[in-house]
Amino acid sequence: MIPVRVSRLAMDGTAGTNLVVLQELNGTRMLPIWIGRAEAEAIARHLEGVSNERPLTHDLARALVASLGGMITRVTVTHVSENTFFAQLVVEHNGTDILIDARPSDAIALALRADAPMFAADALLAHYPTLGDDENAEDGAASDDEREMPEIPDFTSAQQDNPPSRDEPEYDEGGYQSPSATGKPASSDLQRYLEQLRPEDFGKFRP
Repeated sequence: MIPVRVSRLAMDGTAGTNLVVLQELNGTRMLPIWIGRAEAEAIARHLEGVSNERPLTHDLARALVASLGGMITRVTVTHVSENTFFAQLVVEHNGTDILIDARPSDAIALALRADAPMFAADALLAHYPTLGDDENAEDGAASDDEREMPEIPDFTSAQQDNPPSRDEPEYDEGGYQSPSATGKPASSDLQRYLEQLRPEDFGKFRP
């Protein structure tokens, strides 16, 4: 398993599609995962330091684990099956590791709140393009206020046989024909889209 971090979070307001990108800690490989809006907001709230008067779902889940004597020690995005990403939460309780099946979006939101490390299977990272270095952009590039968020591309039918539905709450982590499932490399459209995203784009996702 490869250590990863949340690198980017973006949304396409027109299509109602949300995307979280995990990037390996010591490299440029990445893992894009389409997620639901509620989970995207939960991740964004933590990344932007937004506080809530009352605990939201992932705050409650973390509190429940802690109150029962457990601790979230790590989360892992393990594999893809039938166009759906799978993840595991590892909870340590009385010296025993308990593995809990989870959606990646929920696992990521919990890991951030618990300050737990995140991992992804090497095979998943190997199927996606590497992330370009955009931190040394040339002077004169458009400012954040001038630059529009790139639209999420319309993928070919070979890569998106079951496109996510705006009205379907379970399209997160599912509905996208992953290269891991098809054995085909990620499209150039996907690579171009991801390479246009920057860490500053977190501020353009408002919970």
